Amino acid sequence: MSETTTDPRELLLLGLLRRQEMHGYQLNEFLLGELSLCANIKKPTAYYLLKKMAEQGWIAESVEQEGNRPPRRVYRITPNGEQAFQQLLRQILPIYTPTYFESDLPLAYLDELPPTEARHLLKQRYEQLQQAQQALEQTPPHAGSVQWLIEHQRRHLRLEIELLEEILSHLAQEATI
Repeated sequence: MSETTTDPRELLLLGLLRRQEMHGYQLNEFLLGELSLCANIKKPTAYYLLKKMAEQGWIAESVEQEGNRPPRRVYRITPNGEQAFQQLLRQILPIYTPTYFESDLPLAYLDELPPTEARHLLKQRYEQLQQAQQALEQTPPHAGSVQWLIEHQRRHLRLEIELLEEILSHLAQEATI
């Protein structure tokens, strides 16, 4: 590997390309569709990382043309990319990175709002969580270890919903006092 990095997004892209070569649109559809609730990687970032990994020799690009369609770049992992993938996997997997929920920061000031307003605002959040959970439940099962990534997100959403239900119940009790 030419340089040491521990960017999990590179690991994700290399891992996807290990399974099959993909053109950029196909890769982005997967990232923005099925993995959107599990990984935060936007299209410009994905293309930036693909370019960087191509410069490092981790992936190779070719151009394909189908019929009258515009040409498209197809990405595939190289032997150096396989080596980088293996190193990144072993580097990142054992590391615990604390998760910070910045959207939870307003909870520290929940008592600054009247309970009725706080409940109303939290119910909006609750609906968003339920929508995210429903979307994740509709994600088709994946072969192999990708399913663990999806399962982790499912469990996280369930716990988020449980916590919000507890907070809403507490606020409802406060409103009756």
